[in-house]
Amino acid sequence: MDTRTTPPSDGAPSPALQAWLDEEQAVQARLDAGPGPGVARPDQIAGRSGLELMQAMLRGELPYAPIARTLDFMLISVDEGSAVFQGRPGPAHLNPMGGIHGGWFATLLDSALGCAVHTRMPPGRGYTTAELGINLVKGLTPRVARVRAEGRVLHCGRQLATAEARLVGADGTLYAHATTTCLVFELPPAR
Repeated sequence: MDTRTTPPSDGAPSPALQAWLDEEQAVQARLDAGPGPGVARPDQIAGRSGLELMQAMLRGELPYAPIARTLDFMLISVDEGSAVFQGRPGPAHLNPMGGIHGGWFATLLDSALGCAVHTRMPPGRGYTTAELGINLVKGLTPRVARVRAEGRVLHCGRQLATAEARLVGADGTLYAHATTTCLVFELPPAR
């Protein structure tokens, strides 16, 4: 396992980070056994709520978003109104000054926010991000082994949904926080 963080004096990751790594490994095994990255077919999503779809993705029954592989992050857990993503900031995500690019923060947070909203969608309803606000409060480098974007819905109505998320390290350090407003709409019927 790659811990890429300053290890404790014995060289092992902290208990909190080890728990994150163990959970990530279990999720990755389920995803690897499934269809891999891609987009679900209309027949795979018909009649399912957003929460049911997200849970099926986590079980490896449906494809997961290709962006997760591209940017080295993954969905870790979902529940009604919440979603948690875990990411590994790496050298491929660096900006010219040697820190993790703000776009990486934004994508991870937007994923947690959007998927939290997704869990509140009944069958036949969808959403799209209308506004995304992010505050980066501490820089990230590849020395931080993992971060988690924890999103939760604040409001979900017939036309609008709002959510907030925090990007934190295993030691509790806050790196960023974000909010979103999503437009909610009827999905077109499957052809």
